[in-house]
Amino acid sequence: MPDHPDRLEALPVLPSLDLDETQRFYGGELGFTATVYREHDYLILRRDEVELHFWLTDDRSLCERSSVYIRGGAIGRWHADYRRRGVKNLSDLAVRAWNMEEFYIHDPHGNLLRFGRVPQAAAD
Repeated sequence: MPDHPDRLEALPVLPSLDLDETQRFYGGELGFTATVYREHDYLILRRDEVELHFWLTDDRSLCERSSVYIRGGAIGRWHADYRRRGVKNLSDLAVRAWNMEEFYIHDPHGNLLRFGRVPQAAAD
C-alpha cells in the first residue's frame, strides 16, 4: 500500500561532498537512477521503493560518521546486482552475530550503506 494515506516512511538524509559525484556513484554503480529532485545543494535519488536524500557539505568528517540501514528481502538480489556491476568496497553477504544477513558499502565520501534482512533459513 505505497499510497495509503496513513503510511509512514523514514527517508535518510546523507551528507555529500559533491552532488555530481554522488549522483554518478549512486546512479551508475548502485542503480539509483531515478532523480526525484536536484538543486545546487540537495539531491533526491530513488531505486525501487528506496529513496535517499543528500545535502551538500564541505566537512568530510560528517560523511565518514554517517550511515543508513536498508532492510528487506530484496537485498539478496541487490547484492548480486552489485557484485555483477563490480561495485568497489562491497562486502560479502553474510549472517552476522546478531542474526541478520547483511552486506555493506562505503560511498566515495565515506557514508556507510548497510543492507540487511532476516536470514533466509529463519524466514522460511
